[in-house]
Amino acid sequence: MRREFLTGAATLAACSPIPPGAARAVSREGLADHARQSGRYFGAAVKSRLLREDRAYRAAAARECNILVQEYELKRKTAEPKPGRYDFKGADEIIDFAQQHGMRARGHTLVWYTANPTWLEPAVERAGKAEQRRLMTSYIDVAMRRYAGRISEWDVVNETLEPNQGRADGMRAENLWMKAMGEHYIDLAFHRAREVDGDATLFLGDYGLEHDSPRCERRRTAMLKLLDRLLGRGVPIDAIGIQGHLKPYKEPFKQRQFADFLDTLSGYGLKLAITELDIADRGGPPNPEKRDREVAAFGKAFLDVALDNPAVESVLCWGISDQYSWLSNYPEYKWPDGQLSRGLPFDGKMARKPFWDAIAGAFDAAPPVGRRNRA
Repeated sequence: MRREFLTGAATLAACSPIPPGAARAVSREGLADHARQSGRYFGAAVKSRLLREDRAYRAAAARECNILVQEYELKRKTAEPKPGRYDFKGADEIIDFAQQHGMRARGHTLVWYTANPTWLEPAVERAGKAEQRRLMTSYIDVAMRRYAGRISEWDVVNETLEPNQGRADGMRAENLWMKAMGEHYIDLAFHRAREVDGDATLFLGDYGLEHDSPRCERRRTAMLKLLDRLLGRGVPIDAIGIQGHLKPYKEPFKQRQFADFLDTLSGYGLKLAITELDIADRGGPPNPEKRDREVAAFGKAFLDVALDNPAVESVLCWGISDQYSWLSNYPEYKWPDGQLSRGLPFDGKMARKPFWDAIAGAFDAAPPVGRRNRA
């Protein structure tokens, strides 16, 4: 390991705050340049409209990233608004942009319990078993074939877990696919994805796996038990996407606990990635500069653990700039006074924040992919 991880809960006070002005030297390098040093990738979720309309946003994406994912354009609600009628215009623009700038691309997402078109759930509820399977796999067939060779990795099944919904196995009960087919919908999705594009890396992704809290502990336990079942049935999962929606002012974080969880996941022979990193800052100090330093320190503590694991190959933020972050609009995370949430590496004016420095520093200290540093 690069260093000894904290064994107790890492509060914001324990994560050495980044002092004012520290590590703020102007650099023309983007975060992708820092990631490449260890053979890794840095990227972000982007919106096609912003790539077209916001010059600073487009420039930041081109400079900072070497992998991109669509924020919404490949969610089925957008891509198939009516049965069999597809709209891939926005996704095409993002993939074209990625290729023009020598980037990799992720696909998000093929099978999810939400963000589906309004026609889909009633159709699934009316259908027989064979038709239910077709209704799920038809989108996998169309989307993956369209982008074969252009999208290198896919979130095949997203957010299967929700222990709070009462199932003993921790699976999400309020899920149209679980209701229709049971847990084996996951098997079907991954087997079909493998058939359609044998070269793509296939991800199972979820949130709430990071903190030292009863909520996250239940979710980690459910994830490991689910993997035991799926891999025991030969489901072709290549990688786990840990979303990384962090809540430092609501839940503590224990570095050793998270490191052990990542070791367990990589012990299955799976690749790992942080796929949707952002940090909810509501509840932090009212002074934005102080809050930025605390957010950066927390992010650094998290990424030091993640990037110490040689199976973690990429880090993607869920957005680039605070100006467009979903955190500023979601009731649980938005500030009551209307100020922007400050959970991304660039502020609302596209200026780098201490969180940018924290990400760069974590990449700079990371061991090469496939090789762990030793003390």
